[in-house]
Amino acid sequence: MSESEWLRRCIDLAAENVADGGGPFGALVVKDGQIVSTGVNLVTPTLDPTAHAEVVAIRRACQELNTFKLDGCVLVSSCEPCPMCLSSSLWARVDRIVYAADRHDAAKAGFDDLAFYELFERPRDSWQLPVRQVSEVDGFKPFTAWLERPDRVEY
Repeated sequence: MSESEWLRRCIDLAAENVADGGGPFGALVVKDGQIVSTGVNLVTPTLDPTAHAEVVAIRRACQELNTFKLDGCVLVSSCEPCPMCLSSSLWARVDRIVYAADRHDAAKAGFDDLAFYELFERPRDSWQLPVRQVSEVDGFKPFTAWLERPDRVEY
């Protein structure tokens, strides 16, 4: 299958998900030209704000391939991944991402992707959601434990 065929598959998954009462997003993970997993937006049926199509596809691919590293894989999405999905892709170590619609299309349909991208460009002290470090506690303690563990699995 070509990238265009993968994208058409994602778009069809997204449209079917809308027909089933879900959100308009579909994704898949491809390795060596073969589809390893698919995902659709499951936010509302599962009441999980992290259940975006890309995250669902990444989780399923990791289970299918029995690994948490998806190097050698391509994430294909019906829409440009939001910052959370983009970060998940980076953590999963996919080789590349291809998508059809973009963040501006998502914004036209009422999704926050564009607003989140714009938020991350602003200083944190201007955000409506307060985010601050509290330095009166030893926040490095878990990292010390991690660094002292000789059998840790690096990721």
